Amino acid sequence: MMWLYKKLVSLEPLFARGGRLERLYPLYEAVLTIHFSSTATTKKGAHIRDGLDTKRFMILVVIALVPSILFGVYNAGYQSLLSSQQSTSLLASMWHGALIFLPILLTSYVVGGLWEVFFAIVRKHEINEGFLVTGLLFPLTLPPTIPLWQVALGISFGIVVGKEVFGGTGKNFLNPALTARAFVYFSFPAYLSGEVWVKIMDGVESFSSATPLAIAANAPLATNAMAAIESAGYSLWDCFIGLIPGSIGETSVIVCLMGAALLIATGVGSWRTMLGCVIGLVGMAAVFNVLASDTTISFLGVSPVWHLCIGSFAFGAVFMATDPVSSPDLNASKWVYGVMIGALTVIIRVINPAYPEGVMLAILLMNVFAPLIDTIFAQRMVKKRLPNVI
Repeated sequence: MMWLYKKLVSLEPLFARGGRLERLYPLYEAVLTIHFSSTATTKKGAHIRDGLDTKRFMILVVIALVPSILFGVYNAGYQSLLSSQQSTSLLASMWHGALIFLPILLTSYVVGGLWEVFFAIVRKHEINEGFLVTGLLFPLTLPPTIPLWQVALGISFGIVVGKEVFGGTGKNFLNPALTARAFVYFSFPAYLSGEVWVKIMDGVESFSSATPLAIAANAPLATNAMAAIESAGYSLWDCFIGLIPGSIGETSVIVCLMGAALLIATGVGSWRTMLGCVIGLVGMAAVFNVLASDTTISFLGVSPVWHLCIGSFAFGAVFMATDPVSSPDLNASKWVYGVMIGALTVIIRVINPAYPEGVMLAILLMNVFAPLIDTIFAQRMVKKRLPNVI
């Protein structure tokens, strides 16, 4: 690889200030830093040294997403072959799943990447590695049948309105991937409603299949929502493993737990936020279970365990709620932030049957309040310290 490094360094004067390709320096810098460490180094002054730079931080998140990616590709292909009554072997499922997922992923990266390059050139700064994660998270939150033009519109909105208008990576207060998904959902609800479609590669274009979450939300009054899910052919174990219709990367709880283990072990993801989300969801679901005896709303009776396993709660709590930019910084704030996300998820699911999946809106809402939560706890710490100051 030394030959490539020497070649890139030799080209640097063309892109440096005063060079013929000065305006394209962000592209050169992106290519260089993707393959090698940056040539820019500090010359003087005291600095805190840490091996975890932005690139390594983002790469760790991508690695943590690998189980969700692989399982999502397999499940997309598996559901497709199962619906068309074809062989659901591992190889066939992975191949069909790749044909479904790769165009969505490439559209997200190409369109979003163009916006990143545009703003980097206009502002004359380097291309940040944060898009590696955003461009991957967004496709994983989408159903297999999403049209590619909607993917392009969604990632454009998420990058431009959700991040760049606020100054770029590190200055956005909303999660860009969730902002993109929210835009697609509210602009084209027929494609991302409770009825998630199963992609059919041969013959029929698509096949309507309700997710367990949609079944629970639409269960007849005064019936057992959990029994309705099981009667539709989805056991609790199926929902935990993830071999069910749903968004590409969000159906499996177990692969999300694998990602959580890596994020926590490396210190990239906050275990306080994740655990807080679980505590909030379990607590609010338990409260609704008590109220279920006095009402005919079937969704109130869904147990906390089922709430944890259906929908995209696990994916949101592990990969979205822990976004270091849009979540709080203080440890105490992370507990409140996580608990509120879990509680709001259940409230939105139960109270608003038109939109049974509440974790996306819950996280976006708490993104808005994250700075306020940090401010409150920071002021409390300052007040505690003042009496000790002489």
